[in-house]
Amino acid sequence: MPLAETQNDRADSIDSSPPRSAFSSRFGFVMAAAGSAVGVGNIWGFPTQVADHGGAAFILVYLLMVVVLAYPMLVAEMTIGRMAQKNPVAALGSLSDKPFWKKTGTVVGIAGIVTLSLIISFYAIISGWLLAFTLEPLAKLAGMPGLASWLTSFSTSLNLIAMVAFMALTIHVVRAGVSNGIERWSKKLMPMMFILLLGLVAYIMTLEGAEQGLIMYLKPNFSHILEPSLLVSAMGQAFFSLSLGVCAIMVYGSYLSEKESLPKTAAMVTVLDTSVALLAGLLVIPAMTVAQANGVTIYAASGTLLDSDTLVFTVLPTLFNSMGNAGSIVAIAFFTLMTIAALTSAISMLEAPVNTVCEQLKYGRSRVSIVIGGAVSVVSAIIILNFEALFGLVVTLTTVYGQPLLALLFGLMLTWVLQRDRLLNELKKGCPDMAQSLFWKIWPWYVKFVCPVLMLLVLLK
Repeated sequence: MPLAETQNDRADSIDSSPPRSAFSSRFGFVMAAAGSAVGVGNIWGFPTQVADHGGAAFILVYLLMVVVLAYPMLVAEMTIGRMAQKNPVAALGSLSDKPFWKKTGTVVGIAGIVTLSLIISFYAIISGWLLAFTLEPLAKLAGMPGLASWLTSFSTSLNLIAMVAFMALTIHVVRAGVSNGIERWSKKLMPMMFILLLGLVAYIMTLEGAEQGLIMYLKPNFSHILEPSLLVSAMGQAFFSLSLGVCAIMVYGSYLSEKESLPKTAAMVTVLDTSVALLAGLLVIPAMTVAQANGVTIYAASGTLLDSDTLVFTVLPTLFNSMGNAGSIVAIAFFTLMTIAALTSAISMLEAPVNTVCEQLKYGRSRVSIVIGGAVSVVSAIIILNFEALFGLVVTLTTVYGQPLLALLFGLMLTWVLQRDRLLNELKKGCPDMAQSLFWKIWPWYVKFVCPVLMLLVLLK
Protein backbone atom coordinates (compact mmCIF):
# COMPACT_ATOMS: atom_id res chain seq x y z
CA MET A 1 0.00 0.00 0.00
CA PRO A 2 1.38 3.47 -0.82
CA LEU A 3 2.01 5.96 1.91
CA ALA A 4 -0.45 8.82 2.24
CA GLU A 5 0.06 11.65 -0.25
CA THR A 6 1.24 14.97 1.07
CA GLN A 7 -1.77 17.28 1.08
CA ASN A 8 -1.37 20.40 -1.03
CA ASP A 9 -3.49 22.58 1.19
CA ARG A 10 -1.95 21.67 4.53
CA ALA A 11 -0.64 24.53 6.61
CA ASP A 12 2.88 25.67 5.82
CA SER A 13 3.90 25.13 9.40
CA ILE A 14 7.35 24.14 10.54
CA ASP A 15 5.75 21.75 13.06
CA SER A 16 3.78 19.70 10.52
CA SER A 17 5.20 16.29 9.53
CA PRO A 18 3.01 14.51 6.98
CA PRO A 19 3.71 10.91 5.95
CA ARG A 20 6.20 10.62 3.11
CA SER A 21 4.82 10.19 -0.39
CA ALA A 22 5.53 7.13 -2.52
CA PHE A 23 4.83 5.62 -5.93
CA SER A 24 1.89 3.25 -5.84
CA SER A 25 3.31 0.65 -8.24
CA ARG A 26 6.43 -0.51 -10.05
CA PHE A 27 4.84 0.53 -13.36
CA GLY A 28 4.26 4.01 -11.98
CA PHE A 29 7.87 4.30 -10.83
CA VAL A 30 9.32 2.97 -14.10
CA MET A 31 7.14 5.34 -16.15
CA ALA A 32 8.10 8.31 -13.96
CA ALA A 33 11.81 7.42 -13.86
CA ALA A 34 11.85 6.71 -17.59
CA GLY A 35 10.02 10.00 -18.09
CA SER A 36 12.75 11.73 -16.11
CA ALA A 37 15.38 10.05 -18.26
CA VAL A 38 13.58 10.40 -21.60
CA GLY A 39 13.67 14.02 -22.62
CA VAL A 40 14.86 16.50 -25.19
CA GLY A 41 18.32 14.94 -24.85
CA ASN A 42 17.01 11.70 -26.35
CA ILE A 43 14.79 12.99 -29.13
CA TRP A 44 16.82 16.02 -30.15
CA GLY A 45 20.30 15.78 -28.67
CA PHE A 46 21.03 12.12 -29.43
CA PRO A 47 20.21 12.17 -33.17
CA THR A 48 22.15 15.39 -33.76
CA GLN A 49 25.14 13.95 -31.88
CA VAL A 50 24.92 10.87 -34.11
CA ALA A 51 24.82 13.04 -37.25
CA ASP A 52 27.78 15.11 -36.01
CA HIS A 53 30.02 12.22 -34.88
CA GLY A 54 30.23 9.55 -37.52
CA GLY A 55 26.75 7.99 -37.52
CA ALA A 56 26.66 4.57 -35.89
CA ALA A 57 30.19 5.13 -34.53
CA PHE A 58 28.64 7.49 -31.99
CA ILE A 59 25.86 4.98 -31.27
CA LEU A 60 28.41 2.27 -30.43
CA VAL A 61 30.34 4.55 -28.07
CA TYR A 62 27.10 5.84 -26.54
CA LEU A 63 25.83 2.31 -25.86
CA LEU A 64 29.20 1.43 -24.36
CA MET A 65 29.00 4.47 -22.05
CA VAL A 66 25.47 3.50 -21.02
CA VAL A 67 26.55 -0.03 -20.09
CA VAL A 68 29.93 0.62 -18.46
CA LEU A 69 29.21 3.97 -16.78
CA ALA A 70 25.62 5.23 -16.81
CA TYR A 71 23.81 2.07 -15.65
CA PRO A 72 26.14 1.38 -12.69
CA MET A 73 25.82 5.00 -11.57
CA LEU A 74 22.03 4.89 -11.99
CA VAL A 75 21.87 1.97 -9.56
CA ALA A 76 24.06 3.95 -7.15
CA GLU A 77 21.79 7.01 -7.17
CA MET A 78 18.61 4.97 -6.78
CA THR A 79 20.19 3.05 -3.91
CA ILE A 80 21.15 6.21 -2.02
CA GLY A 81 17.62 7.56 -2.38
CA ARG A 82 15.73 4.43 -1.34
CA MET A 83 18.05 3.59 1.54
CA ALA A 84 17.71 7.02 3.14
CA GLN A 85 14.03 7.66 2.24
CA LYS A 86 14.99 11.33 2.39
CA ASN A 87 15.71 14.26 0.11
CA PRO A 88 19.13 14.27 -1.65
CA VAL A 89 20.83 16.67 0.78
CA ALA A 90 19.75 14.64 3.83
CA ALA A 91 20.31 11.31 2.04
CA LEU A 92 23.93 12.05 1.13
CA GLY A 93 24.55 13.42 4.60
CA SER A 94 23.23 10.21 6.16
CA LEU A 95 25.70 7.85 4.48
CA SER A 96 28.07 8.12 7.45
CA ASP A 97 27.88 9.07 11.14
CA LYS A 98 31.27 10.80 10.98
CA PRO A 99 30.92 14.62 11.06
CA PHE A 100 33.33 15.19 8.15
CA TRP A 101 31.46 12.86 5.80
CA LYS A 102 28.08 14.14 6.94
CA LYS A 103 29.13 17.69 6.04
CA THR A 104 30.70 16.52 2.78
CA GLY A 105 27.52 14.67 1.81
CA THR A 106 25.43 17.71 2.59
CA VAL A 107 27.66 19.96 0.45
CA VAL A 108 27.60 17.48 -2.46
CA GLY A 109 23.81 17.25 -2.19
CA ILE A 110 23.44 21.03 -2.28
CA ALA A 111 25.77 21.16 -5.32
CA GLY A 112 23.56 18.61 -7.06
CA ILE A 113 20.40 20.60 -6.35
CA VAL A 114 22.02 23.85 -7.56
CA THR A 115 23.27 22.16 -10.75
CA LEU A 116 19.84 20.67 -11.37
CA SER A 117 18.16 24.05 -10.85
CA LEU A 118 20.49 25.59 -13.46
CA ILE A 119 19.65 22.77 -15.86
CA ILE A 120 15.92 23.43 -15.43
CA SER A 121 16.54 27.10 -16.16
CA PHE A 122 17.86 26.47 -19.68
CA TYR A 123 15.66 23.41 -20.20
CA ALA A 124 12.55 25.53 -19.63
CA ILE A 125 13.63 27.88 -22.41
CA ILE A 126 14.04 25.04 -24.91
CA SER A 127 10.78 23.46 -23.75
CA GLY A 128 9.00 26.78 -24.22
CA TRP A 129 10.15 26.78 -27.84
CA LEU A 130 8.78 23.26 -28.26
CA LEU A 131 5.44 24.35 -26.82
CA ALA A 132 5.36 27.33 -29.20
CA PHE A 133 6.20 25.17 -32.23
CA THR A 134 3.39 22.78 -31.22
CA LEU A 135 0.91 25.66 -31.33
CA GLU A 136 2.26 27.21 -34.57
CA PRO A 137 0.61 24.76 -37.04
CA LEU A 138 -2.65 25.05 -35.06
CA ALA A 139 -2.52 28.84 -35.52
CA LYS A 140 -1.98 28.32 -39.26
CA LEU A 141 -4.92 25.93 -39.52
CA ALA A 142 -7.05 28.46 -37.61
CA GLY A 143 -6.20 31.17 -40.16
CA MET A 144 -4.01 33.25 -37.83
CA PRO A 145 -0.76 33.75 -39.79
CA GLY A 146 0.41 36.63 -37.59
CA LEU A 147 0.22 34.51 -34.45
CA ALA A 148 1.85 31.58 -36.26
CA SER A 149 4.77 33.78 -37.31
CA TRP A 150 5.24 35.12 -33.76
CA LEU A 151 5.21 31.57 -32.31
CA THR A 152 8.32 30.72 -34.35
CA SER A 153 10.05 34.09 -34.06
CA PHE A 154 12.39 33.30 -31.11
CA SER A 155 11.76 36.89 -30.00
CA THR A 156 12.44 37.90 -26.42
CA SER A 157 8.72 38.26 -25.74
CA LEU A 158 7.98 34.79 -27.12
CA ASN A 159 10.87 33.22 -25.20
CA LEU A 160 9.69 34.73 -21.92
CA ILE A 161 6.00 33.91 -22.36
CA ALA A 162 6.59 30.37 -23.64
CA MET A 163 9.07 29.64 -20.84
CA VAL A 164 6.62 30.86 -18.18
CA ALA A 165 3.79 28.80 -19.73
CA PHE A 166 5.89 25.65 -19.67
CA MET A 167 7.05 26.26 -16.09
CA ALA A 168 3.44 26.85 -15.02
CA LEU A 169 2.48 23.44 -16.42
CA THR A 170 5.44 21.79 -14.66
CA ILE A 171 4.59 23.48 -11.35
CA HIS A 172 0.97 22.33 -11.68
CA VAL A 173 2.02 18.68 -11.88
CA VAL A 174 4.60 18.85 -9.07
CA ARG A 175 2.16 20.67 -6.75
CA ALA A 176 -0.19 17.67 -6.95
CA GLY A 177 2.38 15.40 -5.32
CA VAL A 178 3.95 12.06 -6.15
CA SER A 179 1.13 9.59 -6.75
CA ASN A 180 -1.59 12.13 -7.60
CA GLY A 181 0.65 14.28 -9.79
CA ILE A 182 3.95 12.84 -11.03
CA GLU A 183 2.90 9.18 -11.23
CA ARG A 184 -0.56 9.84 -12.68
CA TRP A 185 0.77 12.13 -15.40
CA SER A 186 3.70 9.82 -16.21
CA LYS A 187 1.38 6.82 -16.69
CA LYS A 188 -0.54 8.80 -19.31
CA LEU A 189 2.21 10.77 -21.00
CA MET A 190 4.83 8.04 -21.48
CA PRO A 191 2.61 5.57 -23.42
CA MET A 192 1.33 8.51 -25.51
CA MET A 193 4.91 9.49 -26.28
CA PHE A 194 5.83 5.97 -27.44
CA ILE A 195 2.76 5.80 -29.70
CA LEU A 196 3.59 9.17 -31.29
CA LEU A 197 7.25 8.23 -31.75
CA LEU A 198 6.51 4.88 -33.39
CA GLY A 199 3.85 6.43 -35.63
CA LEU A 200 6.16 9.21 -36.80
CA VAL A 201 9.03 6.78 -37.48
CA ALA A 202 6.71 4.62 -39.60
CA TYR A 203 5.50 7.65 -41.56
CA ILE A 204 8.93 9.21 -42.19
CA MET A 205 10.22 5.88 -43.52
CA THR A 206 7.67 6.05 -46.36
CA LEU A 207 9.07 9.35 -47.70
CA GLU A 208 11.63 9.79 -50.46
CA GLY A 209 15.13 10.23 -49.10
CA ALA A 210 14.54 8.36 -45.83
CA GLU A 211 16.66 5.42 -46.98
CA GLN A 212 19.80 7.59 -47.14
CA GLY A 213 19.17 8.69 -43.57
CA LEU A 214 18.78 5.10 -42.45
CA ILE A 215 22.11 4.22 -44.05
CA MET A 216 23.77 7.23 -42.40
CA TYR A 217 22.31 6.21 -39.04
CA LEU A 218 23.31 2.55 -39.17
CA LYS A 219 26.66 2.77 -40.98
CA PRO A 220 29.54 3.66 -38.64
CA ASN A 221 32.35 5.98 -39.64
CA PHE A 222 35.12 4.56 -37.48
CA SER A 223 37.48 7.43 -38.23
CA HIS A 224 35.53 9.39 -35.57
CA ILE A 225 35.46 6.72 -32.89
CA LEU A 226 38.57 7.73 -30.93
CA GLU A 227 38.03 11.47 -31.15
CA PRO A 228 38.13 13.00 -27.65
CA SER A 229 35.10 15.14 -28.47
CA LEU A 230 33.11 12.01 -29.36
CA LEU A 231 34.01 10.27 -26.09
CA VAL A 232 33.13 13.31 -23.96
CA SER A 233 29.92 13.93 -25.92
CA ALA A 234 28.84 10.29 -25.65
CA MET A 235 29.44 10.23 -21.89
CA GLY A 236 27.72 13.58 -21.39
CA GLN A 237 24.79 12.39 -23.52
CA ALA A 238 24.47 9.16 -21.51
CA PHE A 239 24.52 10.99 -18.17
CA PHE A 240 22.22 13.82 -19.29
CA SER A 241 19.82 11.36 -20.89
CA LEU A 242 19.48 9.30 -17.70
CA SER A 243 19.25 12.40 -15.47
CA LEU A 244 22.34 11.31 -13.53
CA GLY A 245 24.38 13.48 -11.20
CA VAL A 246 21.63 15.99 -10.41
CA CYS A 247 19.60 14.27 -7.67
CA ALA A 248 16.43 13.74 -9.75
CA ILE A 249 16.76 9.95 -9.86
CA MET A 250 17.85 9.94 -6.22
CA VAL A 251 14.56 11.59 -5.24
CA TYR A 252 12.53 9.14 -7.29
CA GLY A 253 14.50 6.29 -5.71
CA SER A 254 13.45 7.55 -2.28
CA TYR A 255 9.81 7.01 -3.31
CA LEU A 256 10.42 3.43 -4.52
CA SER A 257 9.00 0.45 -2.63
CA GLU A 258 11.46 -1.73 -0.71
CA LYS A 259 9.96 -4.76 -2.47
CA GLU A 260 11.53 -3.77 -5.78
CA SER A 261 14.93 -4.98 -6.97
CA LEU A 262 17.12 -1.93 -7.53
CA PRO A 263 19.35 -3.45 -10.25
CA LYS A 264 16.37 -4.81 -12.21
CA THR A 265 14.34 -1.63 -11.91
CA ALA A 266 17.33 0.48 -12.96
CA ALA A 267 17.82 -1.85 -15.94
CA MET A 268 14.20 -1.31 -17.01
CA VAL A 269 14.64 2.46 -16.89
CA THR A 270 17.94 2.25 -18.81
CA VAL A 271 16.46 0.03 -21.54
CA LEU A 272 13.42 2.29 -21.98
CA ASP A 273 15.56 5.41 -22.12
CA THR A 274 18.03 3.93 -24.60
CA SER A 275 15.21 2.55 -26.75
CA VAL A 276 13.66 6.00 -27.07
CA ALA A 277 17.03 7.49 -28.04
CA LEU A 278 17.54 4.86 -30.74
CA LEU A 279 13.98 5.29 -32.04
CA ALA A 280 14.46 9.05 -32.10
CA GLY A 281 17.48 8.54 -34.30
CA LEU A 282 15.33 6.48 -36.66
CA LEU A 283 12.97 9.44 -36.83
CA VAL A 284 15.17 12.54 -36.93
CA ILE A 285 18.07 11.43 -39.14
CA PRO A 286 15.88 10.02 -41.95
CA ALA A 287 13.76 13.18 -41.61
CA MET A 288 16.94 15.20 -42.18
CA THR A 289 17.76 13.36 -45.40
CA VAL A 290 14.13 13.64 -46.54
CA ALA A 291 14.46 17.39 -46.03
CA GLN A 292 17.75 17.33 -47.92
CA ALA A 293 16.03 15.53 -50.80
CA ASN A 294 13.51 18.38 -50.80
CA GLY A 295 16.26 20.98 -51.25
CA VAL A 296 16.98 21.89 -47.63
CA THR A 297 20.71 22.40 -46.91
CA ILE A 298 21.79 20.34 -43.89
CA TYR A 299 25.60 20.09 -44.11
CA ALA A 300 28.21 22.78 -44.64
CA ALA A 301 30.90 22.40 -47.31
CA SER A 302 33.24 21.05 -44.61
CA GLY A 303 30.83 18.19 -43.96
CA THR A 304 29.75 19.41 -40.53
CA LEU A 305 26.09 19.59 -39.57
CA LEU A 306 24.62 23.07 -39.95
CA ASP A 307 22.84 24.52 -36.91
CA SER A 308 22.87 21.25 -34.95
CA ASP A 309 21.71 23.13 -31.83
CA THR A 310 18.59 24.41 -33.59
CA LEU A 311 18.07 21.62 -36.13
CA VAL A 312 14.69 20.68 -34.69
CA PHE A 313 13.51 24.27 -35.14
CA THR A 314 14.98 24.88 -38.61
CA VAL A 315 15.36 21.76 -40.78
CA LEU A 316 12.31 19.81 -39.64
CA PRO A 317 9.79 22.70 -39.82
CA THR A 318 11.03 23.37 -43.36
CA LEU A 319 10.33 19.72 -44.17
CA PHE A 320 6.87 19.88 -42.59
CA ASN A 321 6.03 23.08 -44.54
CA SER A 322 6.91 21.31 -47.81
CA MET A 323 4.34 18.59 -47.10
CA GLY A 324 1.22 20.76 -47.41
CA ASN A 325 -1.71 20.15 -45.06
CA ALA A 326 -0.32 16.77 -44.03
CA GLY A 327 2.79 18.59 -42.83
CA SER A 328 0.75 20.53 -40.27
CA ILE A 329 -0.56 17.29 -38.75
CA VAL A 330 2.92 15.76 -38.70
CA ALA A 331 4.34 18.94 -37.16
CA ILE A 332 1.71 18.91 -34.40
CA ALA A 333 2.45 15.24 -33.66
CA PHE A 334 6.22 15.74 -33.66
CA PHE A 335 6.29 18.80 -31.41
CA THR A 336 3.68 17.27 -29.11
CA LEU A 337 6.05 14.33 -28.78
CA MET A 338 8.91 16.68 -27.97
CA THR A 339 6.86 18.67 -25.46
CA ILE A 340 5.77 15.51 -23.63
CA ALA A 341 9.39 14.35 -23.41
CA ALA A 342 10.42 17.76 -22.10
CA LEU A 343 7.60 17.88 -19.54
CA THR A 344 8.28 14.45 -18.03
CA SER A 345 11.92 15.40 -17.52
CA ALA A 346 11.16 18.87 -16.18
CA ILE A 347 8.76 17.38 -13.62
CA SER A 348 11.55 15.26 -12.11
CA MET A 349 13.97 18.20 -12.19
CA LEU A 350 11.60 20.47 -10.27
CA GLU A 351 10.61 17.69 -7.85
CA ALA A 352 14.15 17.38 -6.45
CA PRO A 353 14.54 20.94 -5.11
CA VAL A 354 10.87 21.03 -4.07
CA ASN A 355 11.24 17.78 -2.13
CA THR A 356 14.44 19.05 -0.49
CA VAL A 357 12.97 22.34 0.69
CA CYS A 358 9.74 20.67 1.87
CA GLU A 359 11.61 18.14 4.00
CA GLN A 360 14.46 20.32 5.22
CA LEU A 361 12.30 23.31 6.18
CA LYS A 362 8.99 21.47 6.79
CA TYR A 363 7.06 23.72 4.40
CA GLY A 364 4.03 22.71 2.33
CA ARG A 365 4.47 21.30 -1.16
CA SER A 366 2.04 23.68 -2.86
CA ARG A 367 3.76 26.87 -1.74
CA VAL A 368 7.27 25.49 -2.22
CA SER A 369 6.46 24.33 -5.76
CA ILE A 370 5.37 27.83 -6.70
CA VAL A 371 8.33 29.55 -5.00
CA ILE A 372 10.99 27.21 -6.44
CA GLY A 373 9.35 27.20 -9.87
CA GLY A 374 9.15 30.99 -9.76
CA ALA A 375 12.83 31.29 -8.81
CA VAL A 376 13.83 29.01 -11.69
CA SER A 377 11.71 31.13 -14.04
CA VAL A 378 13.58 34.26 -12.90
CA VAL A 379 16.92 32.59 -13.68
CA SER A 380 15.54 31.50 -17.06
CA ALA A 381 14.47 35.07 -17.76
CA ILE A 382 17.99 36.32 -16.95
CA ILE A 383 19.42 33.80 -19.41
CA ILE A 384 16.91 34.86 -22.08
CA LEU A 385 17.82 38.52 -21.63
CA ASN A 386 21.56 37.66 -21.89
CA PHE A 387 21.17 34.72 -24.25
CA GLU A 388 24.42 34.88 -26.23
CA ALA A 389 26.58 35.15 -23.13
CA LEU A 390 24.81 32.73 -20.78
CA PHE A 391 22.88 30.00 -22.57
CA GLY A 392 25.77 27.97 -24.01
CA LEU A 393 27.88 28.54 -20.91
CA VAL A 394 25.20 27.17 -18.55
CA VAL A 395 24.54 24.17 -20.81
CA THR A 396 28.23 23.23 -21.01
CA LEU A 397 29.05 23.72 -17.33
CA THR A 398 26.07 21.72 -16.09
CA THR A 399 25.65 18.87 -18.57
CA VAL A 400 29.13 18.24 -19.98
CA TYR A 401 31.11 18.63 -16.75
CA GLY A 402 28.80 19.09 -13.75
CA GLN A 403 26.62 16.02 -14.18
CA PRO A 404 29.40 13.44 -14.72
CA LEU A 405 31.47 14.83 -11.84
CA LEU A 406 28.53 14.86 -9.43
CA ALA A 407 27.49 11.35 -10.46
CA LEU A 408 31.07 10.27 -9.79
CA LEU A 409 30.92 11.82 -6.30
CA PHE A 410 27.59 10.11 -5.57
CA GLY A 411 29.04 6.74 -6.53
CA LEU A 412 32.24 7.27 -4.56
CA MET A 413 30.32 8.27 -1.44
CA LEU A 414 28.10 5.20 -1.73
CA THR A 415 30.98 2.76 -2.13
CA TRP A 416 33.76 4.42 -0.11
CA VAL A 417 31.86 6.14 2.72
CA LEU A 418 28.87 3.86 3.29
CA GLN A 419 29.56 0.66 5.21
CA ARG A 420 29.47 -2.36 2.93
CA ASP A 421 26.97 -4.30 5.05
CA ARG A 422 24.48 -1.40 4.93
CA LEU A 423 24.78 -1.32 1.15
CA LEU A 424 24.20 -5.07 0.89
CA ASN A 425 21.20 -4.95 3.23
CA GLU A 426 19.58 -2.28 1.08
CA LEU A 427 20.10 -4.23 -2.14
CA LYS A 428 18.78 -7.41 -0.49
CA LYS A 429 15.41 -5.78 0.22
CA GLY A 430 14.22 -6.34 -3.34
CA CYS A 431 16.47 -9.34 -3.99
CA PRO A 432 17.06 -11.68 -1.01
CA ASP A 433 19.75 -13.64 -2.89
CA MET A 434 21.80 -10.53 -3.67
CA ALA A 435 24.85 -11.66 -1.63
CA GLN A 436 25.29 -14.68 -3.92
CA SER A 437 24.60 -12.83 -7.16
CA LEU A 438 27.15 -11.92 -9.83
CA PHE A 439 25.92 -8.32 -9.60
CA TRP A 440 27.03 -8.00 -5.97
CA LYS A 441 30.39 -9.59 -6.70
CA ILE A 442 31.14 -7.04 -9.43
CA TRP A 443 29.11 -3.83 -9.03
CA PRO A 444 30.39 -2.37 -5.70
CA TRP A 445 34.04 -2.77 -6.70
CA TYR A 446 33.32 -1.62 -10.23
CA VAL A 447 31.69 1.64 -9.05
CA LYS A 448 34.39 2.08 -6.43
CA PHE A 449 37.46 1.64 -8.63
CA VAL A 450 36.69 1.28 -12.35
CA CYS A 451 34.01 3.97 -12.95
CA PRO A 452 36.10 6.81 -11.46
CA VAL A 453 39.10 5.91 -13.60
CA LEU A 454 37.05 5.59 -16.79
CA MET A 455 35.24 8.88 -16.20
CA LEU A 456 38.40 10.80 -15.40
CA LEU A 457 40.15 9.37 -18.48
CA VAL A 458 37.31 10.53 -20.70
CA LEU A 459 37.02 13.96 -19.12
CA LEU A 460 40.79 14.58 -19.28
CA LYS A 461 41.11 13.63 -22.96
